[in-house]
Amino acid sequence: MAQYFIDFTLVSLLIIGLTAILGVLLNGIGERFFGRGKAGFESVHHSTHTQLGWNNVGGKKKK
Repeated sequence: MAQYFIDFTLVSLLIIGLTAILGVLLNGIGERFFGRGKAGFESVHHSTHTQLGWNNVGGKKKK
């Protein structure tokens, strides 16, 4: 019975470990080949440009 739990634990760790490693690797590959690079920040730059000169609202006043 103890051998069953040892086998179950080893297989579980193997499956969880492989899933974690493959997830990180495939995410990196996907970002490298299918990512938009600098074009992905276009909306951020546009939003920042739109908000130039706006007054800050709320928060605590500085003394």
